[in-house]
Amino acid sequence: MNQLRTTNLLLSIIVIPFVFYLLKTLSFIFIPLIFSMFIALLFLPLMRWLGRKKIPKAVSIVIVVLLIALGLKIGVELVKVSGREILNSETEFFVKAEEKFDALLISAQETFGVEVESKQNLFKKFIHEETIGVTLSFIQKTVTMILMTVFFVVLWLAESINIQKVMNNTLLKLKHTSVKTFIKIENDLIKFVKVKFAVSLATGIGTGLACLFFDVSFPIFWGLFAFFINFVQMVGSIVTVVLLAAFAFIELDPTSTLFFFIISITGVQVLFGSILEPIFMGKSFSVNIITVLVMLMLWGYIWGVPGLIMAIPITVVLKIMLEQFESTKVIANLLSGKN
Repeated sequence: MNQLRTTNLLLSIIVIPFVFYLLKTLSFIFIPLIFSMFIALLFLPLMRWLGRKKIPKAVSIVIVVLLIALGLKIGVELVKVSGREILNSETEFFVKAEEKFDALLISAQETFGVEVESKQNLFKKFIHEETIGVTLSFIQKTVTMILMTVFFVVLWLAESINIQKVMNNTLLKLKHTSVKTFIKIENDLIKFVKVKFAVSLATGIGTGLACLFFDVSFPIFWGLFAFFINFVQMVGSIVTVVLLAAFAFIELDPTSTLFFFIISITGVQVLFGSILEPIFMGKSFSVNIITVLVMLMLWGYIWGVPGLIMAIPITVVLKIMLEQFESTKVIANLLSGKN
């Protein structure tokens, strides 16, 4: 028995790193596959409702794809609005930015006694063929990921890939257990997305209103930025506060106004992200903070930004799966912070 346990432990030590290596190497397949699975789970209740209305499955899939396309269209239009807001803004902000940048260069030279490159040289580093090439490559990869995600969503919804049957044939051998687990995963993920969307929307609106109240430029852009980045658990809030505070430093004099603005945007993040979100999620959905940090680092390293976005849903699925076996319930309790 001891030899068997030792063998299993050695196999785990070998297999687990290899699995993560495959996930990182084949990220161009796994990212849209996993992301599409979560999207398909969100639309399964709608698919079942359309099925009860005797609507053909092909028509139901078309309806879902059109809804996804509509959501993307709305997102693109909002980005365009924020872009026009920046392009149509007066040059006063850019003059202030240039003055602050000059002051920082002079301060750096006087403080550290080193010669800092001129503005023109610094800007040239951001505008050259390599940067343009990287930007085009990023756009190409993003479009490819979106198309692959839509393709996999259609496969999931058409049940060419049946999640419940896969669970039943691999991990959960009992049909009743697999159905029960699948329903719990579906309900928890839908709850997570609903709460996260509502909290992110409220955070974006609150951030935009704070910019508007304190007369910080581009409130629509910053509201959208706060909304999207808030889907990255914990890290998104910090990024929003740091970047927006640095941006406001250009426009607002370092007085009580700047201080109260930073307090306001921090308060918005704390109120919605640290107080209301855990309340709405409920105790049954709780995940240990240490687990969240570890999973963010792990999936962020493996898949980058998409990994940061999907880290918590993946953790929830793993926790629910581990709860189904007596031998792994201890690990599930550790993930959720239970004793």
